[in-house]
Amino acid sequence: MIKKTTLLSIFSVLVLASCSSVKTTEKAINSGNYEKAISLSVENLAKNKTKEKNQPYVIMLQEAFAKATDRDLARISFLEKEQNPENLESIYNLYKRLNNRQERIKPLLPLRILSSGRNAQFDMVNYEDKIIESKENYASYLYENGVALLEDGRSNKLNYRRAFDELRHLESVSPNYKDARNLIEEAHAKGTDFVFVSVRNRTNQIIPRRLENDLLAIDTYGLDDLWTQYHANKDRNIRYDFDLELDFRDISISPEQVREKEVIKEKQIKDGFKYLYDTNGNIVKDSLGNKIKVDKFKKVRCTFYQFTQFKSSRVTGVVKYIDNRTNQLLQKFPIQSEFVFEHVYADYDGDKRALEDSFISLLNQTSVPFPSNEQMVYDTGTDLKQKLKHIISRNKFRN
Repeated sequence: MIKKTTLLSIFSVLVLASCSSVKTTEKAINSGNYEKAISLSVENLAKNKTKEKNQPYVIMLQEAFAKATDRDLARISFLEKEQNPENLESIYNLYKRLNNRQERIKPLLPLRILSSGRNAQFDMVNYEDKIIESKENYASYLYENGVALLEDGRSNKLNYRRAFDELRHLESVSPNYKDARNLIEEAHAKGTDFVFVSVRNRTNQIIPRRLENDLLAIDTYGLDDLWTQYHANKDRNIRYDFDLELDFRDISISPEQVREKEVIKEKQIKDGFKYLYDTNGNIVKDSLGNKIKVDKFKKVRCTFYQFTQFKSSRVTGVVKYIDNRTNQLLQKFPIQSEFVFEHVYADYDGDKRALEDSFISLLNQTSVPFPSNEQMVYDTGTDLKQKLKHIISRNKFRN
């Protein structure tokens, strides 16, 4: 059974919460935040609109609704008098807000004011015609603006992109408006930059064909975006806006090396056992009469020979961004990649038992053939490709 003190505590919390909500709603009205006041009032009245405790929300909802409506209508009147096409979106949105506000309140009506014995007053207006008219005006403005930007795009490709944004927004406001969808496709096609990617070898070394093919597999980079397409194979039907060149400037390959290291290891190891004798020369026995044995140790020695096969390659170059319209170099970025071949194996002389496990494992390895120079250069490709992708991802042709 719930104690009286617990019930009293719960009741007190509920009363305080209710008072706090009423005060918050009043504060919202007094500060001009009518939408918040309406939301709080609707939320509380939706739970129980006939409850006497919720009467303050009826009064406040009536007041907030009237003031919000008057403010929106006054704003519309002002914007219409300005006759600025830039205002058409605001006018359309204001009419939608007027209508949406009414739709939120309608399910609660009628709302009774108990103190005066009458229903709260909400002047409901049919805004459908105004919404349709303002939507048409706004859609027409977006369409005309998009068409104008398309026509200006010849001198500035960015205008095609602005036209695309304008017409796509039109599609969200008024789907399938006139030929807007066709114009969106046209704007996208004309606003897209095409970039031709190539590799140039300015070194005295031969670049493996596999490496060049890997670097030019541009479709695996995931670089294409809404406004940029990268091609490694030229399409004669496309006029490329930019060239991206990866120029190899130097390829260096180290000589094949075998580095030797000699380590001498010694260790005390068990070598059988002996009986324990006391100072009088007698064998010591345990409590059961058994002779006590102790381990014998001896020192073993081993010479460990570690061999490290080593070979490295380094590729350096520069990534160039070229504007084909002006034939000017826009930007260039240094790029470098290195690959190291290293293989370790070992041999020994002496007693292998002196070696730790880490040494023993190397004894199972033998020497291997060194990779060819071509393979070394090719093996730089994975790192080189990632660095090239990083440069392109962080440095766009147009901001």
